[in-house]
Amino acid sequence: MSDTGVQLTSLRDHRPFALYWVSRISSTVALQMQAVAVGWQMYDITHNPLDLGLVGLTQFIPAALFVLVAGHVADRYDRRTIVRICQMTSGAATAVLAIGAAGGWMTRESLLAIVFVTGSARAFEQTTMTTLLPGIVPLSLLSRATAAGASATQIAVIGGPAIGGLLYAVSPVAVYALCCTLYFTSSILIGMVKVVRNPPSREPLSLAVLFAGFRYIRHSPIILGVISLDLFAVILGGTYALLPVFARDVFHVGAGGLGLLRAAPGIGALIAALILAHHPPRRRVGKIIFSAVGIYGTAIVIFALSESFLLSMALLAVLGAADMISVVIRMTMMQLETTDDMRGRVSAVNSLFVIASNQLGDFRAGLMASWLGTIPAVMVGGVGALLVVAVGRKAFASLYRVETLDIARR
Repeated sequence: MSDTGVQLTSLRDHRPFALYWVSRISSTVALQMQAVAVGWQMYDITHNPLDLGLVGLTQFIPAALFVLVAGHVADRYDRRTIVRICQMTSGAATAVLAIGAAGGWMTRESLLAIVFVTGSARAFEQTTMTTLLPGIVPLSLLSRATAAGASATQIAVIGGPAIGGLLYAVSPVAVYALCCTLYFTSSILIGMVKVVRNPPSREPLSLAVLFAGFRYIRHSPIILGVISLDLFAVILGGTYALLPVFARDVFHVGAGGLGLLRAAPGIGALIAALILAHHPPRRRVGKIIFSAVGIYGTAIVIFALSESFLLSMALLAVLGAADMISVVIRMTMMQLETTDDMRGRVSAVNSLFVIASNQLGDFRAGLMASWLGTIPAVMVGGVGALLVVAVGRKAFASLYRVETLDIARR
């Protein structure tokens, strides 16, 4: 792509990026609303925190099964078409949730089955969506575009849970129907995005092709470091699955309060993303990413001890800001360190690790809460995230020493 127009405002005038940005908001709002509604409905049906963990595990299983195939597909076929099919599948699944909620026949098993379907679509969508951005904007704007794209996600993360929680209190059917509409809208918008890329690879499907992303990452200590740091910190520090318990049993704030708790990390993340879009990190980026994960773990520990709803929301906002700093640096490093013909498969491995960290983190939290109680489970998770920072600093010393994201030096 051409490298004209390096000012941040050029992103707003860049039509393909604008369509991508709005599409990303639409699909993420739907995803966040669906997460709040399914979590609340599941806990309403079973009153068992372990089942909240099972929701996370059920989303992880299809990711583990399909994500490597998704990477190969993303490198071989039209990436926009893949994303559209995934979003339409998610839209159809949420339509079934709406019908089930209206008919009153949703059960623990049916919820898990539908979550499996949406998790399968998500495995392909998430892997492919992250490969689109380098073909939409010039590489010199990639770190800013990554932060701006992440801000779209965080706007949705803020608005989605709050809208979903408040709307669920009125009607679960309305939540799922709106999710369905947003998924289909996102599919239409992403189909209008113009993407520039090299001719796709036509390698036949084989084990060597499927696992090429792992080999690529293994020989890139920077990518291996950022992916591993995020994976273990979030698996050990996962907290979001237990927020329905805090909303109902600790703070007694109902579904609306749950939406606010789920939105709080997005507020912090949005602030961080907007700052990074205007002022991307220039120096000591390795130290910054380790510091961000340390703040993430510390916020979780204090959240576990908090007895104030407002303080807990503030801590979740700090957690979200720290996570966003880590995400922007990680995604920019990955895109700059990976060639276009490998981006799908490297993205697949990253998606597998991200999904694994989020969903296995939710399962870890739910399982440990059923053993130890909710507050001890969160406390242990925060301490675990801090241990990851201590160990990771020695295990990934080359990442800690990275000074700049300047592509001219790579």
